[in-house]
Amino acid sequence: MQAITKLLIFSFIYLCLLACKGKEYNKSGEKAIGTEEVINLLNDQERHDFIFENGAIIRGNTDSKNIAMVFTGDEFADGGEFIASTLKRKKIHASFFLTGNFLRNREFIPLINKLKRDGNYLGSHSDKHLLYCDWVKRDSLLITRGQFIDDLLNSYKELKRINISSGEAPFFLPPYEWYNDSVAKWTCELGLQLVNFTPGTRSTADYTYPEMGSRYVDSKTIYDSILNNEQKSENGMNGFILLIHIGTDPRRTDKFYHHLPDLIEELKKRGYQFVRIDELLN
Repeated sequence: MQAITKLLIFSFIYLCLLACKGKEYNKSGEKAIGTEEVINLLNDQERHDFIFENGAIIRGNTDSKNIAMVFTGDEFADGGEFIASTLKRKKIHASFFLTGNFLRNREFIPLINKLKRDGNYLGSHSDKHLLYCDWVKRDSLLITRGQFIDDLLNSYKELKRINISSGEAPFFLPPYEWYNDSVAKWTCELGLQLVNFTPGTRSTADYTYPEMGSRYVDSKTIYDSILNNEQKSENGMNGFILLIHIGTDPRRTDKFYHHLPDLIEELKKRGYQFVRIDELLN
């Protein structure tokens, strides 16, 4: 069985690299030429029973009651100790996508070591937390292919410093959770797989603070949106990638991560298991 699994993984990477090979990009770094073929390959749900969007996996198999709780981090880590302790107490693992900025921060080193020691997944959230494409015109890239590759490889150098290889962290979650099909293709060229959160809840708004006005979302609204989604969606939260931030701006005093113990218990009562991203997408 192990040999078959390895063969399937190798075949998947080979197909990605084969589809990516020989494509051309314009010098300005705008939308890649010839992207359609590889995106069709990546979006082929029949291969893995996963759900894709623009080349990124946004949901695992909806036949199993598994949830991957993922945390992203760049400049803030105020919730780190609370989150790590909660996961250990609840005897579950999560996935942490961290930038090179985060990994280089000396103040965060004890937390990073603890998360790794406790058996959580640690992966890349880019190096410098760049915005890849325009918020309104998604096809308009704000970086070149070379800038993307340099930045992403630098983030894996930081992971290597804590003894995590690209083979141990094959999934990459883009900064700002915003990307397009060109970014998915470039990720594929490096032998990595782009992933993103599953839409349907307000969990990603846990970074907002009152000074943002109408964009601000309080923790109760976020909490309720998750349970309402589970109750009303056809497949509940099966295969869900639930994204939360490991830390937020000090101007947000209503920290959503303080609600995690109750949320985990409630979802466990509803029959869900919490797994790492690599287990969800194995």
